[in-house]
Amino acid sequence: MTEIIDGKSIAEDVVAKVKEQAAALAGAGVRPGLAVVIVGEDPASQVYVASKSRRAKECGFHSVQHSLPADTGEGELVALIKELNADPAIHGILVQLPLPNHIDAGRIIQTIAPQKDVDGFHFINVGKLGTGEVETAFVPCTPAGAMLMLERVRGKDLSGLNAVVIGRSNIVGKPMANLLLAANATVTIAHSRTKDLPAVARGADILVAAVGRPQMVKGDWVKPGATVIDVGINRIAAPEKGEGKTRLVGDVAYEEAKAVAGAITPVPGGVGPMTIAMLMANTLVSAFRAAGREPPVF
Repeated sequence: MTEIIDGKSIAEDVVAKVKEQAAALAGAGVRPGLAVVIVGEDPASQVYVASKSRRAKECGFHSVQHSLPADTGEGELVALIKELNADPAIHGILVQLPLPNHIDAGRIIQTIAPQKDVDGFHFINVGKLGTGEVETAFVPCTPAGAMLMLERVRGKDLSGLNAVVIGRSNIVGKPMANLLLAANATVTIAHSRTKDLPAVARGADILVAAVGRPQMVKGDWVKPGATVIDVGINRIAAPEKGEGKTRLVGDVAYEEAKAVAGAITPVPGGVGPMTIAMLMANTLVSAFRAAGREPPVF
């Protein structure tokens, strides 16, 4: 019987721990603070930002949202981030991507103080993760959440297991590979130019799909008994629901893969809920560090 890895349930466990630890920290006079910055009116970004701010308030955080017009200059955004860097009430700074074309996203990310970079995109955090300093790095929230889900099935030590990550993005693929390496897995990073990708995937005890292509990973790509982590969130047409209707699917052909895998994450309800939960966890850890206290481990 294939195990369905319930991201909603695991995310709620993480958030419950965050709430408990945030209350304890508040009792000592420190309230975790998260600042979310959004530039422009992108509808998907607006939804994400609203859910992040709502979760932060639920966790008892000091939650600040800066909504800037689409024509905001790069200099203005840099100035705002520098203000937030200097604000002792703010422990996490998140700039919602994508940014308008006239703003250099790379410059903005590197302007965020590394100790407040709860998205884990600053070069210092990327470098720490890449050199195995996982304990002191901020890890990007999606791979951090995916790793927590994987630990529920396989444990923390992945020695002797082959892991294949399909996708090499800086946001998911590369950090996921580094986390798997830190857990002692033997890791292959595959991508669109990998020769005979299905055969590479079939060698995986742990298969992570993060390519952004709907249902690309077929059931016959999956090794029997493998753990499949589907990071993809794609919206496709769903005529069976009615004209113009859509539905969410992952990068894995779920029903096919579920028939073969030992454990699998669904879409929706898998990795998605974990991303915001881990953002809350990272912000809490930052507040603990700022207070000179040993942070909780998730």
